[in-house]
Amino acid sequence: MPHTAPTPVNVTEAELRRVFDQLRENASAMAGTTARERCRRLISLKKSILNHREEIQHALVSDFGKPARETDFSEILTVTTEISKTVSELRYWMQAKSVPTPLSLLGNRSTILMQPKGVVLIISPWNFPINLCLTPLVSAIAAGNTICLKPSEFTPASTRVMKTILKEVFPENEVALVEGDAQIGDMLVQLPFHHIFFTGSPRVGSIVMQHAAKNLTSVTLELGGKSPAIIDETANLGLAANRIVWSKFYNAGQICIAPDYVLIPAHLCETFVSHLRKVIIQFYGDKPQHSPDFARIIHDRHFQKLKDMLDNAVANGAQVRIGGQTDASERYIAPTVVTDTTPDCLLMQEEIFGPIMPVITYTSIEEALSLIRSFPTPLAAYIFSEKKTNRDYLISQTRAGNSAVNTALAQFFNDDLPFGGDHHSGFGKTHGYFGFQAFSNMRSVLYQLYRWSAVDLVQPPFTSITRRLADFFLRWF
Repeated sequence: MPHTAPTPVNVTEAELRRVFDQLRENASAMAGTTARERCRRLISLKKSILNHREEIQHALVSDFGKPARETDFSEILTVTTEISKTVSELRYWMQAKSVPTPLSLLGNRSTILMQPKGVVLIISPWNFPINLCLTPLVSAIAAGNTICLKPSEFTPASTRVMKTILKEVFPENEVALVEGDAQIGDMLVQLPFHHIFFTGSPRVGSIVMQHAAKNLTSVTLELGGKSPAIIDETANLGLAANRIVWSKFYNAGQICIAPDYVLIPAHLCETFVSHLRKVIIQFYGDKPQHSPDFARIIHDRHFQKLKDMLDNAVANGAQVRIGGQTDASERYIAPTVVTDTTPDCLLMQEEIFGPIMPVITYTSIEEALSLIRSFPTPLAAYIFSEKKTNRDYLISQTRAGNSAVNTALAQFFNDDLPFGGDHHSGFGKTHGYFGFQAFSNMRSVLYQLYRWSAVDLVQPPFTSITRRLADFFLRWF
């Protein structure tokens, strides 16, 4: 089933401005909504999503062959649980928070108010088109913003379902969905939004930041990188293989927090590869191409890029130990494991974002850490070890946006954990309260409670009393 990027119907710059203006005009009204009103909108969104469950499943099959159960868990459940979490706690999140006031401000009270940023733009990718569009939308609604959504042009069926869902719940001056290609995205990020939430590649994230800077627009960037999985000599290899196969080949490897490569002690490599082979057969059978539970690559260009990366690795001496089969007519790449990759091969030059997994051996943990540190900070880092001191050491000696120990991918599903990157893999956090924070301005307010305040003691004209007061505070505070 050949599939090139669809040709989206691009809107005009004037239409984009019209959409933005109506969102801006309604921003003050949305900012004034209560927790009850926002929760009512979110509950309606959840009902609409569940009512369109089968259409969402069919859309993901149409876009890139995603299995229905994968869609249930990774696209639908992630959004509905985010809504449930938000609805249950939003009233508390919105409450003004009193904070301590120092003695030097005696006579005042200090408070933090959570206020919406205003008009926000959410740009989502194609790999989880429902999840990564609607999950930040939930946070933005909870914070009281008006929202413009720009989903990927590579998943048109998913976009059509989302348009239907959103029209059932929101007027266009609250939530507007704009279709189009990269040109439309480029025009959108140049508008004076109050916040931009972007999920995608570091390259495009850098461009978004450059445009946002011209309007002093704040940004949340959810990017990616080469996320390592480190296995030490104490690890349960069977468990490690199970969790790594699940997380690496889920969605055909098109996941920003999938293990990009595995590091393992040299003497354990063959045993580990045997475990990987058993788990792949357990999950997808002897012929994964015929499995109803294995997705396809999003489009022809990405398929060819992944095939070129694999061919380049083999040409440079890498050994294909499992899989390696490809079929351009279906955009199929088998769950593939390679060993003996060289640092200069394409597989090790950038994030793979597909079902190809290099397994790299090391002789000392410092050698493994040196390789990890040679790459920009990844979005995720996974550690497999049965020894606490080893786990603590590896966590302390690596940097990543998020991590999991003796599992992988599962950290994404805990809404009480902040999700996001670090440096090259992005910045800003999302999920639960952290998503609410991302779309809110924490406004500090200091209330003077009485006619007199400690401030009166530090006003001109300065006297010897003022000096003694300064000496006192400098010495003791």
